[in-house]
Amino acid sequence: MHHRFSLKALVSVCMLLAIAGCSTISANNESADNESPARVQGNLLTLDALYNSSAYRAKSVGSTRWLPDGSGYTDLEQADSGAGHHLVRYHPETQQRTVLVKASELQPAGASAPLSVADYSWSADGDKLLIFTNTKRSWRTHTLGDYWVFDLNSRQLQQLGGDAVPSTLQFAKFDPQGERVAYVMNNNIYVEDLASSRITILTHDGTSTIVNGTFDWVNEEEFFLRDGFRWSPDGRSVAYWQLDTSGTPIFTMINNTDELYPTLKTFPYPKVGETNAAMRIGVVPAAGGDTTWMQIPGDPRQHYLVRMQWAGNSEQLLIQQLTRSQAVNRAFIASADTGKAKELLRETTDSWADYVDNVKFINDGESFTWLSERSGWRHLYRVQRDTGRITAITRGNWDVIEVLQINEANGWVYFIASPDSPLERYLFRASLDGSGKLERLTPDQPGTHSYQLSADAGYAVHTYSSVEQMPQTDMVTLPDHRSLRMIEDNNAAQQAFNQVARADFEFFRVTARDGLELDGFLMKPPNFDPAQDYPILFYVYGEPWGQTVANKWGGERFLYHTYLAQQGYIVASIDNRGTNTPRGFEWRRSIYQQLGVVTVRDQYDALQAMLDRWDFIDGDRVGIWGHSGGGTQTLNALFRYPESYHMGMAIAPVPDLTLYDTIYQERYSGLLPEAAESYVETSAITHAANLQGDLLLAHGTGDDNVHFQGTERLVNELIEEGKQFQFFAYPNRSHSITEGAGTSQHLRTMMAEFLQRHLPAGGR
Repeated sequence: MHHRFSLKALVSVCMLLAIAGCSTISANNESADNESPARVQGNLLTLDALYNSSAYRAKSVGSTRWLPDGSGYTDLEQADSGAGHHLVRYHPETQQRTVLVKASELQPAGASAPLSVADYSWSADGDKLLIFTNTKRSWRTHTLGDYWVFDLNSRQLQQLGGDAVPSTLQFAKFDPQGERVAYVMNNNIYVEDLASSRITILTHDGTSTIVNGTFDWVNEEEFFLRDGFRWSPDGRSVAYWQLDTSGTPIFTMINNTDELYPTLKTFPYPKVGETNAAMRIGVVPAAGGDTTWMQIPGDPRQHYLVRMQWAGNSEQLLIQQLTRSQAVNRAFIASADTGKAKELLRETTDSWADYVDNVKFINDGESFTWLSERSGWRHLYRVQRDTGRITAITRGNWDVIEVLQINEANGWVYFIASPDSPLERYLFRASLDGSGKLERLTPDQPGTHSYQLSADAGYAVHTYSSVEQMPQTDMVTLPDHRSLRMIEDNNAAQQAFNQVARADFEFFRVTARDGLELDGFLMKPPNFDPAQDYPILFYVYGEPWGQTVANKWGGERFLYHTYLAQQGYIVASIDNRGTNTPRGFEWRRSIYQQLGVVTVRDQYDALQAMLDRWDFIDGDRVGIWGHSGGGTQTLNALFRYPESYHMGMAIAPVPDLTLYDTIYQERYSGLLPEAAESYVETSAITHAANLQGDLLLAHGTGDDNVHFQGTERLVNELIEEGKQFQFFAYPNRSHSITEGAGTSQHLRTMMAEFLQRHLPAGGR
């Protein structure tokens, strides 16, 4: 039950909301004496400052690239004139700066301004620069655009695609010799000779349903399959995926606002149990000719070809195939000449098997590296090419999180791991010989570290952040991790944040009913008084693709939570079992066919443990919110534990799991019809009649990922059950609900006001 809104709390809230000229708050109670004055005293955040200024916005470094010959790294820097960007090179050791390409050289003849560079890449010899510009979305990412080549010797700028319609090229890349560029256009693959501008079409059957060299919506979203072709190492052939999406049901979204009459957007989208696209992989001569199709066994609509690469030579491909249930991943070696395939390796689970990125052939192609969870932890292995025999390279009760580089020349594999805490990320290297030699290269600096390594692993672009430290990017030497140059320190935004009033932030652990420890964080209000009771708002994701409790900069969401804490709320989050943290195979697989059940049970158990531990949490003022999968978990918390969660805000949720796509949902929830009963039980909509608390439901009508359809079905169910709630639809906004002026601030303001009305703020 809710407490009544006391006069004291009302005055406190009104004062906070009415502050306009006042910019700081300060400690005014004895309990704050042990806290750092710099943390307790400070500026109040406003939503206007968060969403209409850049004061607290950390800059990212996304344009840094290592030159292929190791002579340095390049970056885009604003031209002195303000028009366009120079491409500059820094020497890796001395950090001497050289302008390689002036912005003025990237201005096409007759154009009023230089090209706006969205991305760029180098030819293998470093003599040519490939520029991606004028981009637009294909499905959810900007993969369509125009491509230009700049020749550093002739200083000439050349557009690719001939008389192609603007913004229709995809995934252009140099051949290994740097003489040609291949790209996708209108679902066909083309090769353009740079010297003559002659264009050769490699595939001729691309249509709205036959897709060559790229992918449909669901494969792009869930397997990160976008660029669908690969040059052979000798440049004589191109291997590519082909999809046949005919038979996949078409989803339709309606746009009611942009034209006088509604317009429709349609695209193939296979929901749970529906027909997938058929996938196959072929090899075609780069000069044009017939395609040789790889003979991978199995129904092409009941399997996924999730990864493909040249197998350390120009004669064979390594192809990974998942069953539709994704319980089995099989690795095949296939002949590019005949298409014949041989299975080398198989990973089998009772839930789902992971595909493997960053496979590298070593020992003159006699073996390759492989990630596996067969030991109960994710580790790196070496696989013999001829026999499939597998040998461990890394070992231990910890996970390899990400492989960054396998450097055969110096005998090391470089990877991200955090053996001692799932909240951190550090750089390690291990000996490729399997001797077990392991070194941590990141210094003792708790937080999250990421790296972009040079080809010889002698240098790295290093980015560090922590929960209260915005990202800092510098150039370091390896293995000694000596800093050479600060690339971006975000000092201005950091200083602004340092002046923000905030009190304690802490990580903690609580125990679920079966003894499993769960990680959490707790953010207290400034001027916190432990003798009083405060409302608590949980932020939840809870699904296998996210981690909410981590020692890293949290960006907009962290700043928004800081704003809410200033209003008088405790803000907390719990990573339930199954979330994407480095805690081993069993942790990640324990939620198979239990999404919304065990996941939310952990959230409930954590709440009970926190109420037992901390008297200052008001058990009658408990709220929860989340977006996407977190919105789904919010609904489940409200519906399954209505006595414990009094208020929830579900943004873009999946109330009925059968409405989501095949690849994601069948991976975690099983196949139909076998798992039909489980889908009913794990869907939030089944339990909507239990709603007692206050619910805010918001969704974008143009969400091509989590369809508005599911929220509409939930609305109907709640209406039928006589449940009152607040509902808001954002016209034509996608899953992020960020498009359009003012949208982000509008959503966060609505959430803050709903929170104030239904979960009164402040200590009592």
